[in-house]
Amino acid sequence: MATSGIWRGFHWPGDCESDTEAMSEEILQRRDDHVLVRTGDVVRHPLHPWSEATRMLLRHLEAVGFPYSPRLVGHEDGAELLSFIPGTSGSDGWAAVVDEKGLAACARLLHTYHHAVAEWRPAVEPTWFDGSVGTGGPGQLVCHSDFGPWNIVWNGTTPVGLLDFEYARPGDPLDDVGYALEYVVPFRDDATCLRWHRFTEPPDRRRRLKIFAEAYGLASVDGLVDRVIMNQWQQVELVRRLADRGDPRQVDLVASEYLLELQDRIKWSVAHRDLMD
Repeated sequence: MATSGIWRGFHWPGDCESDTEAMSEEILQRRDDHVLVRTGDVVRHPLHPWSEATRMLLRHLEAVGFPYSPRLVGHEDGAELLSFIPGTSGSDGWAAVVDEKGLAACARLLHTYHHAVAEWRPAVEPTWFDGSVGTGGPGQLVCHSDFGPWNIVWNGTTPVGLLDFEYARPGDPLDDVGYALEYVVPFRDDATCLRWHRFTEPPDRRRRLKIFAEAYGLASVDGLVDRVIMNQWQQVELVRRLADRGDPRQVDLVASEYLLELQDRIKWSVAHRDLMD
């Protein structure tokens, strides 16, 4: 998770080698298939079979002046080198969207990203992590597909960066909206909201859904609860399909009974949709 259009103090790879060598490494994220290592102002991302699609997306975002995305600065030994955005992210990002200012800012960031990719139709069609090809048909665009508070870099309640385009793929913009709403409303029980999502009291989910929808620019909240539940089912099917294909990350998730957890989330959403509708 690294990245951005913030360049203060940045050294291009190969410059000031003695300074770079003296910098200590910091592990930003560790998974068996995805270890992110920061050295100074540079973050090293491992390459994946779909990395060329991610590079194409990042180059496009830079070309259109989207200020929040990673900037490609080089490569070395099977890894991309991206710029680093100072700020708060990961699990600390939850606190930013508890505040309604942060919640609205999160929605505006998603709208800004969607605007940046809405007309992107490259001559060479990218192939994404799930095997899909291209940038979408009518009414579609390249969704971020993992748009949550943990993948935003925050300065207080203000977003300053958007991280981790690993799961980008074509889809309906409302797919991203539904994904985000599950986590920022959130579609979780009160105990989980208090324990993990940094709330100090049970959230007013209906109000929060409306705030996000209005800040994103939707004229109505009609159908959004159904969209969240549909998206939850799509996540189940995606994990299952990629596991069947043999993708290590999804194979591990299925082995850890993650699909059961996703199905429990769906049951909660269906049983408690009156809290959001």
